[in-house]
Amino acid sequence: MTAGACAIHARSRHLPWSPHQRNRKDLALIVFDCDGTLVDSQHAIVATMTAAFAEMGQPAPRAGEIRDLIGLSLEETAARLWPAAEANQSAQLIDIYRRLFFEQRRHAAAPDPLYPHAETVLRQLSAQGYQLGVATGKSRRGLDAVLHSHNLKDLFLTLQTADVHPGKPDPAMLYQAMADVGATVENTLMLGDTSFDMAMAVNAGVRPVGVAWGYHDEEALVAAGAQVVLNDFPELMAWIAENWPELKPEPKTGPKPEPMSEPEA
Repeated sequence: MTAGACAIHARSRHLPWSPHQRNRKDLALIVFDCDGTLVDSQHAIVATMTAAFAEMGQPAPRAGEIRDLIGLSLEETAARLWPAAEANQSAQLIDIYRRLFFEQRRHAAAPDPLYPHAETVLRQLSAQGYQLGVATGKSRRGLDAVLHSHNLKDLFLTLQTADVHPGKPDPAMLYQAMADVGATVENTLMLGDTSFDMAMAVNAGVRPVGVAWGYHDEEALVAAGAQVVLNDFPELMAWIAENWPELKPEPKTGPKPEPMSEPEA
């Protein structure tokens, strides 16, 4: 993936905080991408997109082309994979993809696998008081399916999806995630495997942290703004302890609020 494939938008990096939020610097928020960061979903995504193109009677893109766009909204992905399509053709392709994807998920022998140590580290971070969130190009329905299949939904306080926000690298999902939990840009980290994740973090003014186990290479992540590229989930714990010492996680004083409910597309 070339660095030019994900231009960083020239947008304000400052979130318009309300007065009661401005002083809440004790809240630390770690926002995770989903596909390629929490779960390895590339095979299901590539197979489903290939089948959707076939149903449309169109030649399928190469697997690498599809994989390079994982993380973008479905609308943006369709536009890039089939730039000559009319608006109604793109809409039809998206509808077919969604139908095929959820049919595949219903009949799959097992859900898309979590990356090694992901659940352990997520539970450790939550137990230590870090606020956890997700910002993904998936729909809310798709994200809920992933989190439910791995019994992880209770760990996340904010869930942001591209069916109710502009897609990456627009910073809207991160702005909403911070607003949901009262975090500041100084105490928010975005963890992701693509240059789209890093560009979104830069646009929002939060810390961009890349991961090497996903779908874009280290060079692309660094070019898009990653401050560091981690090799595995345990390294995330060590990096936070060594390089984010000013974080002050919120003490565990009671039950977590439910994640903000979003309508389905």
